Amino acid sequence: MNFFVVIASVNVLNNIKSFNFDFLNENVKVIVIDENEGAIRSRNEELLSELPHEFYGVKERQEWFKDRFRSASTAMKYLQVVPEKCHAETSFGFLVAYEEQPDIVIELDDDVFPVKGINILEGHSTNIFSENGVLVSSNGYWYNTIENLQLNVNERIFARGHPYSPDTRKEDYIWHKKGEKCVLNMGLWCGHPDLDALTILYHGGLDGRCNISSLRIKRSKVIIEKGTFFALCSMNTAFIPEIIPAFYQLYMNFMGVDRFDDIWSGIFLKKVVDHLGDFASVGLPIVFHDKRPRDVFKDLRKEMNGLAINERLWKIVNKIEICGRTYWDAYNSLIEELKAEVPRIFSEIQSRKFLEKQIEKMNLWLEIIDRIR
Repeated sequence: MNFFVVIASVNVLNNIKSFNFDFLNENVKVIVIDENEGAIRSRNEELLSELPHEFYGVKERQEWFKDRFRSASTAMKYLQVVPEKCHAETSFGFLVAYEEQPDIVIELDDDVFPVKGINILEGHSTNIFSENGVLVSSNGYWYNTIENLQLNVNERIFARGHPYSPDTRKEDYIWHKKGEKCVLNMGLWCGHPDLDALTILYHGGLDGRCNISSLRIKRSKVIIEKGTFFALCSMNTAFIPEIIPAFYQLYMNFMGVDRFDDIWSGIFLKKVVDHLGDFASVGLPIVFHDKRPRDVFKDLRKEMNGLAINERLWKIVNKIEICGRTYWDAYNSLIEELKAEVPRIFSEIQSRKFLEKQIEKMNLWLEIIDRIR
């Protein structure tokens, strides 16, 4: 089986080395999206020397687009779909993966590490291709992914990106013993769970890390039923290349909004997945999330402008009807519906302009996919 591991980072990739991909008897290529930092790039070249790998900094990304769009102006237009200096640069890695069509794409963050006894490749491939698991739905339209973790605290904690609306936080889940193959699997975490800055700050995390810790996973595979959303975190997520036309990571670090790339792209993707009769899951393989110290107030500023959007955007997506038989067609239908609904729902100029820019970039994403498929 062929795996692509996509990672966006400006740090030394000690974690990738620790997964020992070169000893797992699978074909693995690592795609690193970075910023051409000389010393760090050199060190990462050393760390990845025994694995097939490619680096795509700003210059390499420019060349990639020039090779596929002969006009310099056209290449620059499409290059600007990928933001710079933020996590959403992973979109570029998805384009590389879509062109080369591995069996599975795995997106990893640079601060997650292997857990003893867990084979990350096997864990993701099993949850994607096997028909096991349990199915969950919610009358409040949302499943809290942290529900599937055993924490070190006895309180209800919600994942980054889960809406604050009380209706979405009732956790009135309905469970069915029914397994399905999936097109996407989100692996969970030991150590620091994926929390928003507000939650971290409330729990004393002035350095971006609070006293809440994940100890273990409860279920190996939770399949999210049609009509139920979840906060998709990209730090340990795998998927088949077929979904990439509907999995653009959006244009972040823009107009004061960041850190919602995986959350909102996950909402859009879940709508398309549901429409096409496919499934997404949450569970194994777990990784250890060793979060670096960071400025929690900086994260809070990045998230604040997005929080209000987050409370309404999913409701629009839930309400609209889309059409199409492929991921490209269904995503295109979603875009057209958003074009109509966003100006009607978002009266504030700042939020409306931000979302209209996202829709513009989503259209360009499909044009790029058209060229390389």
